[in-house]
Amino acid sequence: MKFEPFDPATAQPDGRRPTKLKLFDATNGEVWRGHLLGDALGTSVTVLAYGNETIGEGPKLHVHPYDEVFIVIAGRGRFYVGDEIIDAEIGDVVLGPKGIPHRFENLGPGRLQTLDLHLGPRWYQHNLG
Repeated sequence: MKFEPFDPATAQPDGRRPTKLKLFDATNGEVWRGHLLGDALGTSVTVLAYGNETIGEGPKLHVHPYDEVFIVIAGRGRFYVGDEIIDAEIGDVVLGPKGIPHRFENLGPGRLQTLDLHLGPRWYQHNLG
């Protein structure tokens, strides 16, 4: 793993306390779904968990005023981002740039599970379809 070094003196604590919140219940045997607003976490990133077991199912076409980063943590998905079609599988990361309509669906077999990072403190979304 490669990272960029930095001067620790430039990263002064800002007074926020560590926070723990529940994104989803992993004990119920169902797909993981939930969201945590960045405001609740005290940060500028909103986190969503999305999962489904049905091939062809996924969120409707929509757009955000910020970038969205999709992390595939189980299964396979097809992402429609503007004019691009991107097939992704476990371990892949897909960018949905701000202002570009996007959606995704389960390609199967089995569950598609993603963690979606909305690069904003609130979840703003306009559905197009």
